[in-house]
Formats: sequence, C-alpha cells, structure tokens
Amino acid sequence: MKIPRKIKRYCPFCKKHTLHEVDKMKKRKASELKRGQRRFRRATSGYGGFPRPKPEGREKTSRRVATRFTCTVCKKMHQPPSIRSKKFEIEGE
Repeated sequence: MKIPRKIKRYCPFCKKHTLHEVDKMKKRKASELKRGQRRFRRATSGYGGFPRPKPEGREKTSRRVATRFTCTVCKKMHQPPSIRSKKFEIEGE
C-alpha cells in the first residue's frame, strides 16, 4: 500500500480539511517494569524449557501499520485507527 507524503484530510483540531504530513509510527522499547513483563520473566526464569507451548493456528500474513498525521496549519498530530497491510510505503521517502 502506497500513501503520499502529504495528503489532504480532516483535522479534528482545526475542524476543517487541511494538508497533513504522513509519518509511520515506530514501535518503542517495551518497559521492563510492566506487570506482564515481570510475570513473563518470572515464568521463564530457572532451569528447563520455555513454559508455554507453541500457539496453535497459523500466523497472520499482514501487519497492523500505525500512521500519524501532522496538520500543517496547527501542527497538531492525530492518529486514526491502524490499517492492516502486507506492504506499507510512504511515497517520496
């Protein structure tokens, strides 16, 4: 899926259609102090194999791509619901 670098869409802050710059969101580093991560580390510690069996079923063939739109008028960013796509490309990069 190809998306242009600049696209005209509705800005919820200006409350009108303006030109927006498109960015692809990057995944940040997971926090080591979250409850789930602490539980996972405790379960995997010690000796022996991995505590959970391999999940049943097939893997999904596409990924969810999070896009971020920056309004060129008010400079505010908003993020619509993510799109599921195999390939994602911003034109002009």
